[in-house]
Amino acid sequence: MRTHRGQTPESRRNQSSSLPHRPFEDAGALIIGSLILSFGVVLLGKVGAVTGGLAGLAFLLTYSTGWSFGIMFFLINLPFYVLSLLRMGWLFTLKTFLVVGLISVLADFHLTQFALSSIGTLYACLLAGVLMGIGFLVLFRHRASAGGMGIMALYLQERFGPSAGIVQLGFDALIVLASLFIGNSDVMLPSITGVVVLNLILAVNHRPGRYQA
Repeated sequence: MRTHRGQTPESRRNQSSSLPHRPFEDAGALIIGSLILSFGVVLLGKVGAVTGGLAGLAFLLTYSTGWSFGIMFFLINLPFYVLSLLRMGWLFTLKTFLVVGLISVLADFHLTQFALSSIGTLYACLLAGVLMGIGFLVLFRHRASAGGMGIMALYLQERFGPSAGIVQLGFDALIVLASLFIGNSDVMLPSITGVVVLNLILAVNHRPGRYQA
């Protein structure tokens, strides 16, 4: 069936879904995505677990130096803004810079607002994986990322086509393997489980052509 303008309902749906988000929609998404991601970070930090990407690297540096996660996360993302600016554009870079700043601040701020007396390691990693996967989806769908490997994953998806979730999973595997030399081996399996859950959420819900980043 075609519409009176000669378009199928499917083409009209595709056109409507490709309309750019308005600034206030982007602003709300950046705040919500950052809140969700930073809460997942708090859960992982509580049980001494790790995740993939630069957040996982920031955890490793935090555990080995005692520095704040927020400071580490913000600093190690700085070099990736060059790639983001050259390949993804200034607007994407600005959004990502704001997200990284929000996550860095909120990850430490959450700890001043509540205290977790006890939480199971596997449960914390699984819940963190789900929350962070949802947070990444919110950001990706508003042309932003949480910096670092997320920038690289989105660039490779837009340039060559592989799912951002699959690319991210490869990066994450390397980070988690590196954590074996620093982290507590008892949390490695729960950490890996959380990373797999996170990336499965991305792989299933953020495919090339389904919803452009």
